[in-house]
Amino acid sequence: MTHQKPSIAWFRDDLRVTDHPALRAAMESGPTIALFVLDEKSPGVRPLGGAARWWLHRGLDALREELEHLGVPLVLRRGPAAAVVPSVAAQAGAGAVFWNRRYGRPERRADEAVKALVSGAGRRASSFQGSLLHEPWELTNRQGGHYKVFTPFWNELSSWEFRHPLPAPDAQSEAPEGLPDSEALEDWALLPHSPDWSAPLAEAWTPGPGAAAEILDDFAEGPLADYADARDRPDREGSSRLSPHLRWGHVSPFEVWHAIAAQRRDAPSSAAVFASELGWREFAWHQLYHHPDLATVNLRREFDAYPWWSPESGSDAERTDDDGGARLGGSHADGGMKALLEAWQQGRTGFPMVDAGQRELWNTGWMHNRVRMVSASLLVKNLGIDWRLGEQWFWDTLVDADAASNPFNWQWAAGCGADASPFFRIFNPLTQAKTHDPDGAYARRWIPELGTERYPEPLVDLADSRAEALEAYRSLRGDAGS
Repeated sequence: MTHQKPSIAWFRDDLRVTDHPALRAAMESGPTIALFVLDEKSPGVRPLGGAARWWLHRGLDALREELEHLGVPLVLRRGPAAAVVPSVAAQAGAGAVFWNRRYGRPERRADEAVKALVSGAGRRASSFQGSLLHEPWELTNRQGGHYKVFTPFWNELSSWEFRHPLPAPDAQSEAPEGLPDSEALEDWALLPHSPDWSAPLAEAWTPGPGAAAEILDDFAEGPLADYADARDRPDREGSSRLSPHLRWGHVSPFEVWHAIAAQRRDAPSSAAVFASELGWREFAWHQLYHHPDLATVNLRREFDAYPWWSPESGSDAERTDDDGGARLGGSHADGGMKALLEAWQQGRTGFPMVDAGQRELWNTGWMHNRVRMVSASLLVKNLGIDWRLGEQWFWDTLVDADAASNPFNWQWAAGCGADASPFFRIFNPLTQAKTHDPDGAYARRWIPELGTERYPEPLVDLADSRAEALEAYRSLRGDAGS
């Protein structure tokens, strides 16, 4: 009796079994082994932040349970994908390897190397579209290039017909033979210890496809109807909270798109606004595909000359004396720019909306989107600190930080990105609080000392620091005094 060669479904940021083209293709091809590779060794691949590592551990636990229902074993390995995947395929005697595509340059290079090695060994290697509504190389503007402005990008993309989600495959009747050894998830040390700061994250989130499906259903049947009005209110439950589940692929964008179909009829305004947020995610990945150094290089290169502070830009003393006047007023001047950065990270700026957001982030790994914009604006425009330092902080503390949306949104906030917010649009955290947290409920939830002498005075004068930022921008453009 001859046994059919097993297939390997290689999982990455797509930790689900529904609407998973690669898993379905693998299981249709033969008895299937699921493989997840923790790859922080391939050149250019960005190591995960602390909050993301916690989520990944829980997400892999949930994926293992989902796969067990399908009779599919999960093999865990660490190392560079180009070495690990072909090795596991050889150990399993696999006839094929399947995966859903990734779009960052380091990841694409790793996938190309895997494909060449697997194919060179006489095995089938196939990839699928599973994580984005569009393939970035397929959507071009009238000049044949990539889109740089969101509105025409989304006008075009939203007119497309998107495929319906695929159901989970049927459970396999034949278990694969010769299962390769799996590493123990606990040995990867993804969970924090000494100290273990993850308890609030566990209270706020349940990683996995089951929780993602429940959140999507509840949102589509309830808050989505008022999304256009409620999404900017951090004091209300008006946002979807789907971002980490999309980031880790517990739910696909195709599932989200079709889940809100009914509301396009019943609440077209709110459904359109939410759909455009899904489009904004697509736009971020579109930019990363065409600008692989999105996390480190200003898309608008004229901003290379903007005098943001970073540890590489000069000493604290130089920055404080020469450039920090309005930003470092009063007793804070002697603390230096590093002290300002730490105060922002810890939620001690003296601006309640910003501080509440930073504390929400530290405790839950997530921050309301409106508050993210206000907090980012304060850091880069009023405090004069390089957006890359904010992006790095969010990368380490957000459970939904991905390689595209995180740097893309920071560049937008800083004014140096694609279709960026105009630099002169500087969010005033006090007026933003009056508009979006009018009763102060959000601020009080996260700042127990608010209204007492223990709460700090504002770090900066908003009017003076705004004027300083705009003067620096005018000088950058060469029209100072105009």
